[in-house]
Amino acid sequence: MVSLRSFAPLAFALAICAAPVASEAQNFSSGQRSEIEKIIKEYLLANPEILEDVSAELTKRQTAAEAEKHRAAVAKNADTIFNSPRGVVLGNKNGDVNFVEFFDYNCGYCKKAMSDMLDLMKADPKLRVTLKEFPVLGPGSVEAAQVAVAVRMQDPTGKKYLDFHQKLLGGRGQADKARALAVAKEVGVDMAKLEKDMVSPEVAATLNESFKLAEAMGLNGTPSYVIGKDVVVGAVGLDGLTKKISEARCGKETC
Repeated sequence: MVSLRSFAPLAFALAICAAPVASEAQNFSSGQRSEIEKIIKEYLLANPEILEDVSAELTKRQTAAEAEKHRAAVAKNADTIFNSPRGVVLGNKNGDVNFVEFFDYNCGYCKKAMSDMLDLMKADPKLRVTLKEFPVLGPGSVEAAQVAVAVRMQDPTGKKYLDFHQKLLGGRGQADKARALAVAKEVGVDMAKLEKDMVSPEVAATLNESFKLAEAMGLNGTPSYVIGKDVVVGAVGLDGLTKKISEARCGKETC
């Protein structure tokens, strides 16, 4: 519910700003200010629907400003976001739209998001998908991500990584080092090499890269995406992702 009291200061400020001469507005007497407040209050009480319009317009402007801020961050970090060798590239590696997902193996919403991603890859042969580990949900998530990075290090094609990714993220229970190692063994990676790679500087560098990108773009949860030039935060669903991909491709929700 919108509070009239919360909008009164805003309306008063607007009235002051709308005065013909700003310097004169600053010199209103307390009586004049009280009269202006009375007029505004009476008008808003008679026309409360205007508050919904004001709120909607404020939200619209804030959303647009946030989107521009995100686009600037994407442009500044584009090479690392889209071309870093530390990301796992799936789908069409020469695709016309970049779809980058930041995920956590203990994120419940990421499980559904994985299904959306797989559906998108099947339906859209021109989509270039990149996965980036972003373990924000505790020590178990960090451990699982470390194993995942080590899997990526011995799988340049991404096929074995995707198998690992689906089994670990799609499985039940908490993801941690033990579970991640069990899944890695199940998909057939070289376990001796995996153990060695897990303590290499590359693992820490990969996760640090993801966190720096997330900080630059203002991401604080999973799943989060970069689709084309835009940032999408949260599990927006298959339809929402499809629309953003179309916007990146042709500027419209449906190409």
